[in-house]
Order: sequence, then structure tokens, then C-alpha cells
Amino acid sequence: MDHAADTFRTDLMTITRHVLNEQSRHPESRGDLTILLSHIVLGCKFVASAVNKAGLAKLTGLAGETNVQQGEEQKKLDVLSNEVFVNALVSSGRTCVLVSEEDEKATFVDPKLRGKYCVCFDPLDGSSNIDCGVSIGTIFGIYMIKNQDTVTLEEVLQPGKDMIAAGYCMYGSSCTLVLSTGNGVNGFTLDPSLGEFIMTHPDIKIPPKGKIYSVNEGNAKNWDTPTAKYVEKCKYPTDGSSPKSLRYIGSMVADVHRTLLYGGIFLYPADKKSPSGKLRVMYEVFPMSFLMEEAGGQSFTGKGRSLDLIPTDIHERSPIFLGSSDDVEEIKALYAEEAKKAGSA
Repeated sequence: MDHAADTFRTDLMTITRHVLNEQSRHPESRGDLTILLSHIVLGCKFVASAVNKAGLAKLTGLAGETNVQQGEEQKKLDVLSNEVFVNALVSSGRTCVLVSEEDEKATFVDPKLRGKYCVCFDPLDGSSNIDCGVSIGTIFGIYMIKNQDTVTLEEVLQPGKDMIAAGYCMYGSSCTLVLSTGNGVNGFTLDPSLGEFIMTHPDIKIPPKGKIYSVNEGNAKNWDTPTAKYVEKCKYPTDGSSPKSLRYIGSMVADVHRTLLYGGIFLYPADKKSPSGKLRVMYEVFPMSFLMEEAGGQSFTGKGRSLDLIPTDIHERSPIFLGSSDDVEEIKALYAEEAKKAGSA
């Protein structure tokens, strides 16, 4: 008797099959986005392997260069991950410009290798957590460029609502890739025995209200009034409901992933120390906001919808409040109340 069918499932939805299915919904598609995504997936597999070996290969030490935006010394894994993704994206032949957290300037691809897409990415978010084994990840967002041959930096500075796909890959207890091409959100887990991402979280929908809030309370003394009021309400609700639980990892990918699956709210507000917020618009705020909205949640800057922002610099920063729709509505109401007071003063 053949037990192979009992041992190996042949009906698994791999990420490759999923992307091809998405492509088939657009008969006019030439498969360029499919090819680009396959190169991003390959980059994620490479980085996942490097992260797993980091301690043994001594890849967790400092590389000696300083990250342009953070003023921090780069970790070796940061440098490696950036090289991996730049090479993967350029070799796809489908990109014309790349924006990386690790590079001060945008990378314009050689005209002979150009395609119609711009990819903005943080190759290794949360890298300060590498040495202690906390989950870290890659974040990416994809835009279409009208004219790849004459692309300029101004064309790269598009609002998040123009993004056509976004995702992140989290390297933790398992390697999980969450992706949206504008038709819902799906999660895939890397099966090491197959070397393939398998769909494990189909059609992710964030609960409308959650029991968790996620914020760095060490910055509380510098918060504005709406943020301080909201966190106070989370801890000491006045409507008789139970207090929310605080969960904060300090790695955006891990904190947003938990928020997406369990509901609640993730906050990184502006404060006296960082008046423009700390998270970068193009490769942190926009991709995560895109995913959150596709999953039925909301993302807010303190002034408006995150995806409506039009950046003026590739490394621009913004405050962010994202998560369950009802929870984000509460913080929006507090900011509206503050604006009304300021207007009548």
C-alpha cells in the first residue's frame, strides 16, 4: 500500500502558485510583477538562512559603517541583507529604481536591466535585536513607474495609496511572509524541508477591536496630549471594560504581525524628542499601512490617513497609529478633539 499520499500533501498553496493565481485574474498581465515577487521571495529565503546561521558565522557583530538615517553602526547582517535584496531586485530585470533604508540615495538601475517597478524596502528591520534572538524582518513596498527610461526621484515620491503590492518577511521562531497585491492579505510560512513558502494564513482579517496596545512607554514623558490620553484610557478604562494588555517588542515587523493577527493597536507617535515621528514613510509606514487597510484595519498619522501622505524625501519620517479599526477610531477622535480645542483657543 502506498502511504506517500498520507505523508506528502500535494494540494499545498505555495506562494508561487498564489502569485500566479493572482496574475491570472488580470488577463492583460505580462507576468512582470510575478517575476519581481519571485526574486523578493528568493531574497527572503537567503536572509532567513543567514539569520539562522548568524551566531555561528559571526554575522552579528558591527560592520563599522554608520547607517545614514539612524546614526547607528550597521550590523554585518544589515549590510549582507541589503546587498542580497539589491542584487535580487536588479537581477529580476523588472525594477528601475530602488529605495533602501541602508542607502542614503536611491539606486537607479542600469538602463539595460530596467523594468517598470520601484521597490522601497528595509532589508533588516529591528536589527538591534539580532544578538538577543528577537524576531526581525524585511519590509517592502512596490510602485509602478510610468516611464522607466526617464525615471526621476520625484516619480518615486508617490503617496502610499498608489502602491500596488506590499509585504514583510519575519525571521523568528518560523519564517513568515505576509503579502498583499491589493486583493486581501495572505500569510505564508517557509517549510525548510521543501524550501518553499506555504500558505498558512489565508485571507487575514484583523479583528475590528483588540485587547492589546503596543507602544514604547519609555517615551511617555515626551508624548502629546492625545497619545497620553489614549494610553491612559487603555490602562484605566472609564467605561467598565477590562484594561488592554501592553505588548511591545521593539521590532516593527514583530509588533505589527501580532497586531494583524490578534487585533489591537500599534503606536509610534511623534513626541518632543522626535517631532516628525521615528518610522520612515516609504519603507515602513506605507507598506504596513497598505497591509493593515487590506486586512480591514486603519492607519493614521495623527493628522490623516497614512496612505494619503505625499513624501518629499525618500527617508522622511511620520508618526503612525495602526491596527483594529475601532481602536484607531478612538485615537482619531482624541486628535480631532485636540485640534478643535486649538482652533477655538
